[in-house]
Amino acid sequence: SNDSEEDLFGDYDSFYENDSLLAQVDDIEQKYLQDKNKPFKTASESNPADLHSGNQQKKQYIFSACEDTVVLNAGEGDALQMNENDPVDSNQEPDESIFDELPSSQLLYFEKRDKLTSGSRISPASERRSECGKIKSPSSFGSNAEHQNKPTDFSSDSKCDLAKPESLKDHLKSAMSGNAKAQTLQVSKMKQLQEAILSEEICVARKAIESPSVDIGPFYGLPSKVKDLFRQLRGIDKLYEWQHDCLMLESLQQRKNLIYSLPTSGGKTLVSEIIILQELLCRQKDVLMILPYVAIVQEKVRGLSSFGIELDFLVEEYAGSKGRFPPIKRRIKKSLYIATIEKGHALVNSLIETERIDDLGLVVVDELHMLGEGSRGATLEIALAKILYISKNTQIIGMSATLNNVGDLQKFLQAEYYTNSFRPVELKEYIKIRDTIYAVDSKAENGFSFSRLLNFKYSSNLEKADPDHIIALVTEVIPKYSCLIFCPTKKNCENVASMVCKYLKKEFRAHREKEKQDLIKNLKNVGNGSICPVLNQTIPFGIAYHHSGLTNDERKSIEEAYSTGVLCLLTCTATLAAGVNLPARRVILRAPYVANDFLKKSQYKQMIGRAGRAGIDSAGESILIVQEKDKHLVQDLVHSPLENCYSNLLLELTKGIQSLLLSLVGLKIALTHEEVYDFMCTTLLGVQQQLLSKEKSLSEIIKDGLENLIEQGLLKGRISEKDHKYTLTITPLGKATYKGSIDLAYCNLLYRELKKGLQGLVLESNLHLLYLTTPYDMTSSCTPDWMIYLRQFNQLSAAEQKVMDILGVPESFITKKASGQAIRKKVESAVVNRVYLSFVLYTLLKETNIWSVSEKFNMPRGHVQNLLNSAASFASCVLHFCEELEEFWVYKALLAELTKQLTYCVKTELIPLMEVAGVLE
Repeated sequence: SNDSEEDLFGDYDSFYENDSLLAQVDDIEQKYLQDKNKPFKTASESNPADLHSGNQQKKQYIFSACEDTVVLNAGEGDALQMNENDPVDSNQEPDESIFDELPSSQLLYFEKRDKLTSGSRISPASERRSECGKIKSPSSFGSNAEHQNKPTDFSSDSKCDLAKPESLKDHLKSAMSGNAKAQTLQVSKMKQLQEAILSEEICVARKAIESPSVDIGPFYGLPSKVKDLFRQLRGIDKLYEWQHDCLMLESLQQRKNLIYSLPTSGGKTLVSEIIILQELLCRQKDVLMILPYVAIVQEKVRGLSSFGIELDFLVEEYAGSKGRFPPIKRRIKKSLYIATIEKGHALVNSLIETERIDDLGLVVVDELHMLGEGSRGATLEIALAKILYISKNTQIIGMSATLNNVGDLQKFLQAEYYTNSFRPVELKEYIKIRDTIYAVDSKAENGFSFSRLLNFKYSSNLEKADPDHIIALVTEVIPKYSCLIFCPTKKNCENVASMVCKYLKKEFRAHREKEKQDLIKNLKNVGNGSICPVLNQTIPFGIAYHHSGLTNDERKSIEEAYSTGVLCLLTCTATLAAGVNLPARRVILRAPYVANDFLKKSQYKQMIGRAGRAGIDSAGESILIVQEKDKHLVQDLVHSPLENCYSNLLLELTKGIQSLLLSLVGLKIALTHEEVYDFMCTTLLGVQQQLLSKEKSLSEIIKDGLENLIEQGLLKGRISEKDHKYTLTITPLGKATYKGSIDLAYCNLLYRELKKGLQGLVLESNLHLLYLTTPYDMTSSCTPDWMIYLRQFNQLSAAEQKVMDILGVPESFITKKASGQAIRKKVESAVVNRVYLSFVLYTLLKETNIWSVSEKFNMPRGHVQNLLNSAASFASCVLHFCEELEEFWVYKALLAELTKQLTYCVKTELIPLMEVAGVLE
């Protein structure tokens, strides 16, 4: 220590009557300097026999402090410069607990020395720590800012000559005197240790990202904060046993693909959310979650946003017209993309194109059995096949209803399978024929055993109004418990709701009366002062209907009121079963039909799965109302095995195999017939090819598909019989088609209409533009009301009449249709219907009120809302289509604005505000 400074220790080197400590340190230092090429041994590593036996605990502590000093010094002093090539025992990590053991003053001291010797190497322990960014410097522990600002003057001459190596003995003395003088920081030792441990956890996690299983906390490898969030936000205290088993599966630890299936309401979602968080937080990769419907995507985005805010990742919505392609590249935060099937596919395409598909660590697919359903199934199959083929590091997890041929899906996804028949609440299945209720019982000879007779006094009037005894079944549970009635059609939902409330006793009105009045007020607010007369009549009784004819806001309000028990009975269509999680004590199936089709086993399972609320009911029950004539069909339904799931690539030509072939060439995944064939073998169609195409081989199917695309002008190249090596290239039109996700059935038509628009686009009003963005696939189901059509036609301005001429819809045609006269001149019905839908959209953007428009056009408001959502979505597709074609540059600005108008449907000046998340009109 410097002469000017008083030596606090006098002749004592050590605190307990012997002077061995510093002497020993001196020895070690000498030994080290002599034998520099040997790995450097610190005091604690040297033979414990050297240590005197006096109070071993105390001694050990000083040693650990001293050891760190030595390590630090090893990097600082020239004399102790470590040789880079020194062999170091690889298992021996620099002991990190040393740092946490130091008293706070010593931490200050090291920080000061670090500053003075910033040019030299820092100890591995502190280096690793600061790399992790959590603990920048030891002093950042100190919450007491005063102490941080006060420089502790350790030596009177702080510019002490650093070139001269200070002996270890002197170093220790000055350190100790520093300790004695420095003020103690006002931080609890516990807190320091906790922070240090946390930083270590994060550190280790970052380091081990490459390894397959990463652990950064006690809750399935996640910080315990995640567990607290599930408790606060979801009310989930502990996991079911199967959930624990599933998360601990060997295949998940090794990042293999997995399909798992459980009955509805078994808690599938929670498992997927934990796996998603593991990917985002532990492995630091982006995640894509694919859900079947827009409404479910929106609900999921709301549900997971709070997790994103708390745990620092982004939740991005890809549904309707929302979503950026390619997504913004983020340096630090990871993203969770929540997408519908179509948008998920477009997102995968854009990530493959920008060579960022490896950033995607995990894809989670809910309702994996959708693979077997129509064009959406085909799109889902294409998206998954591309990921499997290109990105070997992306894990795929599918949740599915129980399937019969899950083996095919396993082969397709190269996945393990986990299944469990767990239900949190026991489910009792019944069927009702006339006034007798039978229990579904596989042991009985015809599959049903007698359960009970309904004892409800029916007057002859009531018998006529309610031949199916719905009121008897309902009044057994409401208002104390909740009940769902699934009806075949939307109209039937409304009728059943009205009928039930007509015959309910007046007491039902008194149950939670004030809250029901608030709900009615709320519905009036979201409907700009209007409320559906049926809801106005049924809500006072605690009853409402729920189907796609509701607007999004109405649906949200009704779902909320039902889950809080304000409403006790919902009459709903099958879409409720597929999407929103609204369980009930009793589920009644009004008839074994969905629209006009007999119920499928998977639909039946989904509906009855809503019976029984976990944690509330001891059991749930489902009652299927059956007419005598359907009895044998129902026997099959209830006892038949589950359906199989088959690829739809062939059935859906334009949205299936052709669309796949086009994007394979466009994304340069496969450029020759052979490469395409290799890819096709990895699809679900490839797995099931023997079953699905008996007439043609897969190779022939591909050849036909490619020739068709060349014919349409979407691909260039020729496919010769002998030489399959000929490479294919995509044309600009082909590229625009797959990047805009345009159905191949309409891409040429769209191109022609946009081209024609360039010659004379009428921009005095946005009617002409709206026509170009009205979805093609909605025209077939549209049946115009000709009187309304004529009335709208007569209100058009001169410029808008000109649009009609350009499009080829003459007034005389509409007049004749309205008055029912015969029509000689042929007018394309697709165009006529499309113009009618454009009128609806045009009026909607002018009035921005779904209610008034649905009255004006005599259309259900849900249908109007659906048209609006589809148009917004299609407008964004057309925008991406135009961005790829140089000649359509002028449409880019126009369509960007129009897409926003259709997305938010508010007065133009409100659009910028609506783009802020969480702002409502």
